[in-house]
Amino acid sequence: MTTDPSPPSASAPVPGPDAPDPRQLRAILITVSIALMAVIASVSGLNVAQTHMAVEWGASQSTVLWIINIYTLALAALLLPLGAIGDRLGRRPMLVAGLTVFAAASVAAALAPTAGVMIGARVAAGISAAMIMPVTLAVITSTFPEEQRSKAIGVWTGVAGGGGILGMFLSALLVDVADWRYLFVLPVALAVVALAMTLASVPDSRERSAHSFDTVGALLSAIAVIGLIFVLQEGPERGWADPVTLTGLAVGATAAVAFVVWEVRRRDASLLDVRLFRERGLAGGSVTLLVVFGVQAGIAVVLFPFFQAVLGWSGLLSTLAMMPMAVMMMAASTLASGTAARIGARSTMTAGIALAALGLILMALFVSVDGGYLSILAGLLAMGAGMGLSMTPSTEAITGSLPRAEQGVASALNDVTREFGTALGVALLGALLASGYRGAMDGRLDGVPGEAAATAREGVANAIEVAPSTGGRAQALVHAAQRSFVEGWQQAMWAGAAVMAVLLVYVVLRGPGNTPRPVAARGAAAPEAGPEERAGAH
Repeated sequence: MTTDPSPPSASAPVPGPDAPDPRQLRAILITVSIALMAVIASVSGLNVAQTHMAVEWGASQSTVLWIINIYTLALAALLLPLGAIGDRLGRRPMLVAGLTVFAAASVAAALAPTAGVMIGARVAAGISAAMIMPVTLAVITSTFPEEQRSKAIGVWTGVAGGGGILGMFLSALLVDVADWRYLFVLPVALAVVALAMTLASVPDSRERSAHSFDTVGALLSAIAVIGLIFVLQEGPERGWADPVTLTGLAVGATAAVAFVVWEVRRRDASLLDVRLFRERGLAGGSVTLLVVFGVQAGIAVVLFPFFQAVLGWSGLLSTLAMMPMAVMMMAASTLASGTAARIGARSTMTAGIALAALGLILMALFVSVDGGYLSILAGLLAMGAGMGLSMTPSTEAITGSLPRAEQGVASALNDVTREFGTALGVALLGALLASGYRGAMDGRLDGVPGEAAATAREGVANAIEVAPSTGGRAQALVHAAQRSFVEGWQQAMWAGAAVMAVLLVYVVLRGPGNTPRPVAARGAAAPEAGPEERAGAH
């Protein structure tokens, strides 16, 4: 194909109230940021309570993982359909309904008497989170004037990127000072505050469409996301060749292909016009977010065992140690909009990706058992700053590629990309770490009894737990496990740096253009691509 597809034309929206004044805009930004924080904190917060749930309910590790993962699965599966429904029914009503159900589901989870009830509550929380998350960004892109929109998106991106770490820290603090069930106080409180502020300050915006809702596309997208994320979540546990894993992959891949074929046929009546991925902005922004969030999630998988099993820190101290990266990420996300306005989106993304890759290289080069936290701090700071710089222009590239009438879909696509990247990064970098650890550990188990050696090969925490049973070899086994973990860490970091290097080349060659590109006006199609972007579509 040598021609660019025209973006789907948006039909006339329902007229809204007068443009909000600066004070109301600040209130709107605070409101959607708090709502987003509630959703993000619930993704990671429950990780700190795995042991508590297993003990209280006698639940298996598989059940505990389902309690954690089912929220993300429900959230990711319904983002696109509910984002599109929010565009049609009204973003404010969707946000109000989502926050109400989310708060109720979180209360139910806090009071859950059994693992089964907890799973049901987490499903309800995930569904309501899918009502909230795309609307928060769509409210910004449909409400803020062009000259303020980039900065607002930067704040949103910072919360989306660093909110998970902040939420995990606050959850760990609540578990430490009270009971594990108190960690649900955080999402409930955030949802209630966001609900009150939504009713007080968020204007409604909705779009009329000449086409019926794409029910088939919505169903296919949900099946595809469920199948593919299920594979990434279950593959490391069950094995990649397990029949259940392969079945999930087959179902997800088939549904994804069917979704693309169906959406091409639907054209302007589609849930998501996949032809727009030929544009540099949408493709470049999506690929960048996929990789950046994948690497960030993979880093978290590596960091927590390092802090807890290698350095011997508590869960609370381990989450606190992640905060410098989160703070840098949130600060850089806010500054990225101004940087992109001065030097262009592609240049800003390039600088951010290069800085994040540098952070990975620094950690791979200098991490050591003896060096402890200081051996990785510089790498963490560089990673946080680089990710923040790259995320904001990537998000703007995605939302700016779809017309204003489809900002819920654009926001949902942005969110689905993040969720896919997170699942992919955890699976791949986690597998590389495990493989590197086992390979290094195999040469350090001479003289260790067979059963203890087999247990020690499973992971550094397992090795530390089984060490006392080896008598005089206990200390040597612990040291061997810690050093093997660091060697596995280095392999994962070098792999992450290589992936970021490939992304850097891609963005330089095929990233969004450096000319600022505003979101389409209400009722108008997205702006025509500039010469750079049209060239990238061929």
